[in-house]
Amino acid sequence: MTRTELYKELNYVNHSREKRLKYANLVIDHPELVTPLLDILFDVDDKISCRAAWVFEFMCKEKLEAIIPFLDVFTKSMSKVHLDPAVRPVAKVCEYLIKAHYSKTDNAIKSHLTETHKESIIEACFDWMINDEKIAPKAYAMNSLFLLGSEYDWIHPELAIILERDFQMQSSGFKARARQILKKIRK
Repeated sequence: MTRTELYKELNYVNHSREKRLKYANLVIDHPELVTPLLDILFDVDDKISCRAAWVFEFMCKEKLEAIIPFLDVFTKSMSKVHLDPAVRPVAKVCEYLIKAHYSKTDNAIKSHLTETHKESIIEACFDWMINDEKIAPKAYAMNSLFLLGSEYDWIHPELAIILERDFQMQSSGFKARARQILKKIRK
């Protein structure tokens, strides 16, 4: 399947789990499609990029190791994503990576997620926290930053400042998640 054919197929992807999973499995079964999928995802002004992001998120949910050969491309380009429906899945993939990296169980992500990758994720997560994003990317970013804070001692104090500063202006969902994270930080 060419990039053009994949692009046309992405027109059939919608919010249903069934469609996103169908195309995620197609990409898992045909790893050569990851490169064109990421090309489409990072064509950030095209509305179809959001559909590529949904498929990519589901691919990572099903088989996170599939991202390993593409970690450089993903972490270098993820901060360019700006359309709301694409930011959420990109932030979720970051959370998957960070959860896997700090997991107690052995996995391939631990040996492939480099310092540079983590720094890019930290930068993107802080951007999502301070920019006018919806609650979901902020929630994923909070979780990722909290976990990263166990390795980078400067993150927890910075994260706490942002959470406390923005607390009153945010939604109830943000407040609930922020309360949990602040409680963990203060332990």
